[in-house]
Amino acid sequence: MKIGLFFGSFNPVHVGHMIIANFMATQTDLDQVWMVVSPQNPLKKKSTLARDYDRLHLVRLAIDDNKLLSASDIEFGLPKPSYTIDTLTFLSEKYPKKEFALIMGGDNLGTLHKWKNYELLLRDYQIYLYKRPQYELGELEHHPSIRHFEAPLLELSATYIRKQIKEGKSIRYLVPKAVFEYLEETPIYK
Repeated sequence: MKIGLFFGSFNPVHVGHMIIANFMATQTDLDQVWMVVSPQNPLKKKSTLARDYDRLHLVRLAIDDNKLLSASDIEFGLPKPSYTIDTLTFLSEKYPKKEFALIMGGDNLGTLHKWKNYELLLRDYQIYLYKRPQYELGELEHHPSIRHFEAPLLELSATYIRKQIKEGKSIRYLVPKAVFEYLEETPIYK
């Protein structure tokens, strides 16, 4: 079984994330996509994040009953900050019969050389890259481990959604319905 790992803060998860996850699960050779909620990306400030389990709950609400998608808290029990290579190594050892691939936006490829042990990522795993407009892919664009996909994209960010919530504006249709309903009832981002 081939699993695509879609890492993210998902702070909060929004329809753009879900479109990418569903595209990768249905339009590629991946059997499933695991949406890995990252407790702390080494390149982002922890103080801007909602609690880990709140973000995980929102991803589970967004996935609903889609059997091709799964929410993962695998990084919650690993050392912080979370490094992709460490998580992939852990998962490969824990699930030796599964093949793992990394799902990544084109905006990350230009800085991949700054990631911990990026050479091992490229050597041992395929990267399923969805292009992002206005981002240069850099010198790794044609690396043999990288597969390019034209997934449908939205100009939408979790930062924008959090700003709308703080300003008391509607985020209806920007997040999955169950996420919208939950955020309306809770103070997570207010």
